[in-house]
Amino acid sequence: MAKDTEKLIRQLSLISYLMAERRPVTALDIRSDVEGYSAMNEDAFARRFYADRAELESLGIELTVERPVEGAAEQETYSLAPERFHLPLINFSDNELAALQTALQLLDGRFAYAEPLRLALQQIAWGRPSPLTAPEQRTVRLGLSPEAGGHDVSQRLQKIEAAIFRRKTIVFEYYSLARDELSTRRVDPYQLVYQGGQFYLVGHSHEREATRVFRLSRIRGKVSYSSKAEHDFQRPTDFDPRDYADRIEWQLGETAGEAEIWIGERIVWQVERHFARYGALHEAESGAGDRIFLTPYSDARQLVSWVLGLGEHARILGPAQLSEEMHKRLELLARRHRSDELPAAAAAAAAGSAPPSNGAAPRAPDDGDDADLSDRREAAIRPERFARLVTLATMLIGAARAGHPLTADELRAKLQVSDSELREDIEVLNIVNFGAGSYVLYVELRDSGEIEIDLQPYSDHFDRPARLLPIEAKALVAAIDLLGDHLPAGVLSSARQKIVSALGEDPAEAGLQVASSAGDDSGVARDVSRAVAERRVIELDYYKENEDELSERRVQPYALTNGREGWYIVAFDPDRDALRHFRLDRVKRVAVTDERFERRAELDVVDETTDAWLRTGEVEASRTARLWVSPERARWEREERRVLEELDDGAIVVERSYAGVDWLVREVLKEAGDAAVLEPEDARTAVAEAVARLMVTGEAAGSSAR
Repeated sequence: MAKDTEKLIRQLSLISYLMAERRPVTALDIRSDVEGYSAMNEDAFARRFYADRAELESLGIELTVERPVEGAAEQETYSLAPERFHLPLINFSDNELAALQTALQLLDGRFAYAEPLRLALQQIAWGRPSPLTAPEQRTVRLGLSPEAGGHDVSQRLQKIEAAIFRRKTIVFEYYSLARDELSTRRVDPYQLVYQGGQFYLVGHSHEREATRVFRLSRIRGKVSYSSKAEHDFQRPTDFDPRDYADRIEWQLGETAGEAEIWIGERIVWQVERHFARYGALHEAESGAGDRIFLTPYSDARQLVSWVLGLGEHARILGPAQLSEEMHKRLELLARRHRSDELPAAAAAAAAGSAPPSNGAAPRAPDDGDDADLSDRREAAIRPERFARLVTLATMLIGAARAGHPLTADELRAKLQVSDSELREDIEVLNIVNFGAGSYVLYVELRDSGEIEIDLQPYSDHFDRPARLLPIEAKALVAAIDLLGDHLPAGVLSSARQKIVSALGEDPAEAGLQVASSAGDDSGVARDVSRAVAERRVIELDYYKENEDELSERRVQPYALTNGREGWYIVAFDPDRDALRHFRLDRVKRVAVTDERFERRAELDVVDETTDAWLRTGEVEASRTARLWVSPERARWEREERRVLEELDDGAIVVERSYAGVDWLVREVLKEAGDAAVLEPEDARTAVAEAVARLMVTGEAAGSSAR
């Protein structure tokens, strides 16, 4: 029998023994009565018993130890109060359970923590119809979800998750894009953050002697522990896990100063709603409805990029070095888009005369070459087998007491395990006992697939769900935070509050933070999700960013979906007789009307083309632009786009599809001079004209603000 299996039998037998005894017992009692300890000598028992206690404690199952005032360690007594093992009853409403089921449906197979999420839902729904069998919810779609991103990243994520849990220092090779170098890093892992489609590790870097952020996709090779010690570090008490999940791009790093930014009246509502939490807004002296936005920043380029993306409605006023950075980048954009000047070595590429290079090929989705996808998609985070065994015991005992017959197929589906895994788990549970040959239950799996369950007298100790283990609680809360207020009635928020209250702590502060999107669309999302569920027409005041205009729309909402740039309303627009996507952060006002509508069965809310656009941010369009990217930014662009040409100076040429020139202009402006349109010529001219307007209106805006 494998050592891990022996350990599980000991731990489960220890729990059942202590709960059956209902009194403090000595170490001698445990050694003689509990399965797995009796064959050990005294020293081996002391080591194994201490290790088992420590591991159970790390899982949230803490034994009560009573020590004599004056006496030897062997006189200690141990007990386990039921409330330290069982999960408190959580009184979920039917709507809350349905919303939790929707969360799993949306994330199953596409979430790195899907398997522990499944176990958590089995536990918290105890005594109620399982949310895993509820009708499918179709009001929300996910274009982008926290998948690990291939076999290698899955392996790293699982190792790092375990290291955070066990407080183990890790060592790995890391490619730094900023320095363009590969180096060995030794890190105390504190936190995982999911943001913008990527997982990040926050931890103490021994090389830098400071807290740093590492993107998991940039880790190379395997992640390993730096020592064989049980624990290597303690997370500092002043570390705030929310700090890194609540920052905007220009604030990732050490603060360099505070920026002063003029915001024009047209988009004040957008900045107030979506970015005010990253700084403070004050009235401008002009008194014309403009505002001054003060925000700490660490990365000047990222902040300049954001301001340029706002077009003529924003301008940096200070500090002086930041204003100069803005001016230099505008000049760079202007120079690189003049009709008589192309970026060095790119003229031939623009003319299409350069021969094809060995640039990066289009990236195919990486499902993991070594992954076995025959039964289920590869799971990055597998729950502890302890959690699976406890859940299985609860399900078996509950079914037997209710007289509900179970089949192997049903159990495999609910637990997402193979036939061999289910048989092994049943064999382990058949051995678990609480002394003197008294077993918890006996299960026989027949060749027909039927399951026969023989309950023992004290099996009732396992007929209630155990406390959620850390990984299960983390998965559950992360799923809720990912979907936020985008389900009808905002019921996930109330479910989250009940879960945190029952657990006594917020699991998000112990390992995985799901960073919120830049915008605060909760109010709009709640109204739209209600309209979707009730099939009511909505009226929108919608800001068309590319055309810089506010329009009124009356549409039939079909679903909410997320993508690379945020959340969208998928709606049928009768005026255009077609489905349209409206970004939530561009909805200034929404009103739910009394008018109802019937869904059109022939409309596909998300087809393959739309699904790809939501993941990549690139639309299928009839036009394609070729962009030159500077050597300084080429490394970042390679991670995101198909490379057409590798130029001698380190610059690259990439391809961008676009539906409208205005959209492409805005995207190029956001590159802050590190990208230039090579072709088509009309797009290149449009960028040059936009830059000229920004340089002229910037001076007027700055003078007016002051």
